[in-house]
Amino acid sequence: MCQAIPFPLAQGGEKATMSLSSRDLLDQARAEIPEVDVSQLNDVMQQEAQHAVLDVREADEVAQGLIPQAVHIPRGFLELRVETLLPDRTRPITVYCAGGVRSLLAAKTLKAMGYSDVRSLKGGFGAWKDQGMPFRMPRAMTAEQKERYSRHFLLDEVGEEGQAKLLDARVLLIGAGGLGAPVAYYLAAAGIGTIGLVDFDRVERSNLQRQIFHTEDRIGMLKTESAAIALKALNPEVKVIEHNIHLDGSNAGEIFEQYDIIVNGCDNFPTRYLANDVAVFLGKPMVDGGIFRFEGQVTTMIPWQSPCYRCRYPQPPPPEEAPSCAEAGVLGVLPGLVGTVQATEVIKLVLGVGQSLSGRLLHVDALSMEFREFRLRRDPECPVCGEHPTITEPIDYEGFCINPNVPAQAGAAEAILVGSGTLG
Repeated sequence: MCQAIPFPLAQGGEKATMSLSSRDLLDQARAEIPEVDVSQLNDVMQQEAQHAVLDVREADEVAQGLIPQAVHIPRGFLELRVETLLPDRTRPITVYCAGGVRSLLAAKTLKAMGYSDVRSLKGGFGAWKDQGMPFRMPRAMTAEQKERYSRHFLLDEVGEEGQAKLLDARVLLIGAGGLGAPVAYYLAAAGIGTIGLVDFDRVERSNLQRQIFHTEDRIGMLKTESAAIALKALNPEVKVIEHNIHLDGSNAGEIFEQYDIIVNGCDNFPTRYLANDVAVFLGKPMVDGGIFRFEGQVTTMIPWQSPCYRCRYPQPPPPEEAPSCAEAGVLGVLPGLVGTVQATEVIKLVLGVGQSLSGRLLHVDALSMEFREFRLRRDPECPVCGEHPTITEPIDYEGFCINPNVPAQAGAAEAILVGSGTLG
């Protein structure tokens, strides 16, 4: 389509119209936008971690492969989505298309939007591939997946690439009860490809008040088995791995190694400390949640970057200071509120978007419906993640939080909050 530009004639004071052809527009773009060749782009990708690569081809073209690390925004959506995916207008960006034409025009648009360091790849993806440079193949979504996750595809922060990350993710949940239920439900719905569940307890009628994926007809069934039935009914393509065992120092490391992210929703201090320590040892991010009566809290621990559980509490409390939920009670809807926040944290970690609760603790009081945030700091003297750790292997604590009618590590997904002390 031609662009009409009015300009004054030399005589008569009348205005005439000059039309720019596509060639004219392309020549203008070439005059404004520097071009780089394949070897130059490859070098800059190796040397500058902050350098962004933007693919502006259509979806059917991207199915043939794309440059590693590239962000994909179809040319027709560039102006609408680029500010979300590439918000820093000073960040260096190389734009490419199939042959190097559309990328010039796209780069010119970016420059007009205020992006200061933009260039175009000469020859586009065709030249990149012809010279034997590495490229990745995007995950091909089935028709069912495109329908199931259609709302995710509309989000710039997710899209098909983000959904592929979710489908490839492996998440372990400690506890298949109050917190584990909403976390697992929403992770399965979101398309987390593999969900592991650690719990060796069986479903009881008293669980049904809050542990929402168990049902009356499954009373007496293993919780992991009951959970797997519920999750597969919601999303058949999710792989559910049942770890129907007592989590301890002898098996925690082997189990944790199989997963990308750990979600802690256990109901006792021995397991809570064990999970924290093993996650740090293996460098696994852990999303930690707890509930007690009407209060709940969530934080995210990134090993060696944010404070771990022992930074706040180096040692477990005495048993008399740690009542179980079976003794103190818990509002049935509270696990849903806290568990949903935990699931959100997991999804953000997998996608690499947003700001996690790393270094922060979110506390909710359901009676007043107040949310408060507390800043957490790493303890350089922490026995696990400090500068000179003294705990370097799992410890099995015994005798804490034991209720005579509930096994010490039954895995029901209610954690203990010891009054205001948990707020750090």
